[in-house]
Amino acid sequence: MARIVPMASSIKPSLTSLKFSVTARFALPRSSPSLCRKVASLHLCSVIPQLQPFGLRTSKLFKEDISSRSVIVAGNTTQASTATTHENVLEWVKQDKRRMLHVVYRVGDMDRTIKFYTECLGMKLLRKRDIPEERYTNAFLGYGPEDSHFVIELTYNYGVDKYDIGSGFGHFGISVEDVAKTVDLIKAKGGKVSREPGPVKGGNTVIAFIEDPDGYKFELLERGPTPEPLCQVMLRVGDLDRAIEFYEKAYGMELLRKRDNPEYKYTIAMLGYGPEDKNAVMELTYNYGVTEYDKGNAYAQIAIGTDDVYKTAEAVKLSGGKVTREPGPLPGINTKITACLDPDGWKTVFVDNIDFLKELE
Repeated sequence: MARIVPMASSIKPSLTSLKFSVTARFALPRSSPSLCRKVASLHLCSVIPQLQPFGLRTSKLFKEDISSRSVIVAGNTTQASTATTHENVLEWVKQDKRRMLHVVYRVGDMDRTIKFYTECLGMKLLRKRDIPEERYTNAFLGYGPEDSHFVIELTYNYGVDKYDIGSGFGHFGISVEDVAKTVDLIKAKGGKVSREPGPVKGGNTVIAFIEDPDGYKFELLERGPTPEPLCQVMLRVGDLDRAIEFYEKAYGMELLRKRDNPEYKYTIAMLGYGPEDKNAVMELTYNYGVTEYDKGNAYAQIAIGTDDVYKTAEAVKLSGGKVTREPGPLPGINTKITACLDPDGWKTVFVDNIDFLKELE
């Protein structure tokens, strides 16, 4: 993957559209091409006898008139074709083979973070790569191989030992069989526990919150065995309904559940590509009356697999999102990606499924 730099992109491409505006003396109905040809033929038959006595001038007007009607027919056909294409792209999103691949964020000490994740959270170091010419290092950690599990991609930029997490990022979720036992282990290793084990507000699930050395929060959720222990990424949004619509339409996610907690003045929505007990999901949180958040420069993005980054970028644009990197191959490794922002400014990178597997080889 490309280097993740602290500053967000300022590129703001705009959508373009094609509009037909033609005024003609004879307005044809918006109908099928065959009907339009029949109407044009009827006009042709009725006009020719009347045009003959008037010579070249009338003949020229007649040709211009027929030409105008042809443009209208072509315009209507193109508009219909464009609408159909747009509809096809958005329908394709629902059928695309998508999966959350990894979450990317920045840390100030790579070795310290790897030690904490492996010893306290039970993750495995899957791979590590250093790019000295670009002055950064990546490490991938998780609970299973990258080709079938959601994992973490840590980025260390040379010489940068601290980042601002901001108020928009919430936490990562990890499913464990015994929250209290896990918390005791983390305490023994010197980890920070910010919420002791106990039922979640407004529910029965036993949870706890801990913090890693850089201040990122992890929610420990007590659940039975699961194939995807790294199970959640929580982000705060300013308009939950708008966010849900975008994630469904542009990202092809399914709204798994939605829960309002008026007593604590917040609402959450879980979205993903499969059931929560078997897949990683997005947890979007809306706090009553809060429409904007400081995103800081620590959290970077989610990566999602797709069969076609070009169609994905088109779907994002059609859904009102911003494409910050047009679809295409990355220099050097030829992995095709596209990057975009949701309505709240959270970044997502879509990666070609086949290219991603090749990159792992």
